[in-house]
Amino acid sequence: MDITAVAIAKPSDNVNVIVGQAHFIKTLEDLFEALVQAVPGVRFGVAFNEASGPCLVRHTGTDPGLERAATDAALAIGAGHIFVVMLGNAFPVNVLNPIKSVAEVCTIFCASANPLRIIVAEEAGARGVIGAIDGAAPTGVEGEAEQKERHAMLRRFGYKQ
Repeated sequence: MDITAVAIAKPSDNVNVIVGQAHFIKTLEDLFEALVQAVPGVRFGVAFNEASGPCLVRHTGTDPGLERAATDAALAIGAGHIFVVMLGNAFPVNVLNPIKSVAEVCTIFCASANPLRIIVAEEAGARGVIGAIDGAAPTGVEGEAEQKERHAMLRRFGYKQ
């Protein structure tokens, strides 16, 4: 078995990526509906890797550039039944619950705007996702000043009052 880290290319630093696993071709349409219903005017691309039949990367979205980026990422990962969502003007927190409620979704590996690598195992010509490396390792423990900044940032973003 070979294990590799696949770097996920994003069209810009402010794009968020969600990588998950689902089990049926209907996933693509259901993810599209969940995303557009969660955030009015959302810009995104989503791609889904078939695991049987023609084994194509299926794709859709509301933004051609994000759709292309999601398709490229899904193809690079190369594991069956994996989906990739590239979000342009929304945060994962806005769409994760609707995505998780899609009946075909089995798991979410990550949701991040950080540099991202997907850990892929390959064996006998098939690939599967083991996990994700999201961002960088901690450099220490927050102090009082960092706690205050975290609280202020959440309020600036409108997540807390």
